[in-house]
Amino acid sequence: MDTFIQLVVDGLSTGSIYAALALAIVLVNQSTGLINFAQGGMAVLSAYIAFAFTQLGAPVLLAIVIAVVISFVYGGLIERFLIRRFEGGDPDTAVVVTIGLLTLITGICGWIWGFNNRQFPSLFPLDTVNILGAVVSVRSLGTFLAIVAIMIVMQLLFRGTKLGLALRAVAVNPNSAALSGLPVGRLLMVGWGLAAALGAVAGSLVAPQLTLTPGMLDSALVYALAAVIIGGLNSPAGAVVAAWAIGILENLAAVYVPFIGYDLKIAVPFILVFVVLFLRPQGLFGRKVVVRV
Repeated sequence: MDTFIQLVVDGLSTGSIYAALALAIVLVNQSTGLINFAQGGMAVLSAYIAFAFTQLGAPVLLAIVIAVVISFVYGGLIERFLIRRFEGGDPDTAVVVTIGLLTLITGICGWIWGFNNRQFPSLFPLDTVNILGAVVSVRSLGTFLAIVAIMIVMQLLFRGTKLGLALRAVAVNPNSAALSGLPVGRLLMVGWGLAAALGAVAGSLVAPQLTLTPGMLDSALVYALAAVIIGGLNSPAGAVVAAWAIGILENLAAVYVPFIGYDLKIAVPFILVFVVLFLRPQGLFGRKVVVRV
């Protein structure tokens, strides 16, 4: 029983890493209608910015706050001067642009800071606590609680605020939103800025656990995309729950399903994706999109 509990706790810790990135992907999709494959690279760049300020002597929390502000600005600038040129056209083109942006940002991080592993200072203590017989690091627990808080804030933003409703309106139908008097261009910039700022938080939370490298979130991006598909593109809570489920089921399958083991546990999220797409294409927590013609 202790082994089972430990696997579940470790799965929640790993799933929180996927969830941090999944939330940023959902935020971009909710506010612009795009899936940003560069989100992982943007989060890593933001983590490097925070790391640079810690190297200058800034406290970790202050460095993260500065990185969040800078990330909001450069996220908006990316939308204004790059992504906007492809919005309203072929969606596949915009997706290819975000993949190219991921490659560019990864290269920039390697060029400036190198490709060696760097130890990012943790925002939380490195102590451990015992929960129901499982050993849990305070850092993992802090990350878990931070993800829950961000998820709640995003749910409130998109469901209960004028800004959130305006962002959703622009993402669904920018032409109708413009006719309603909404500043579509500025709202798209805000959406990308918020996603980049959230990426800064995600990267700074994850970096102490993974060590900071330009490709730190490459594999996590795959899991995050799987979580978004399983949970639903328009559901922050669904993406987080799906990410936690992936982390837990991956661990349990590796130990309790002999033919999977640790070598094939990466197949678990993809099996879940296939099942969910077959049974409920909009995701477990997603809403169907009705197109009127």
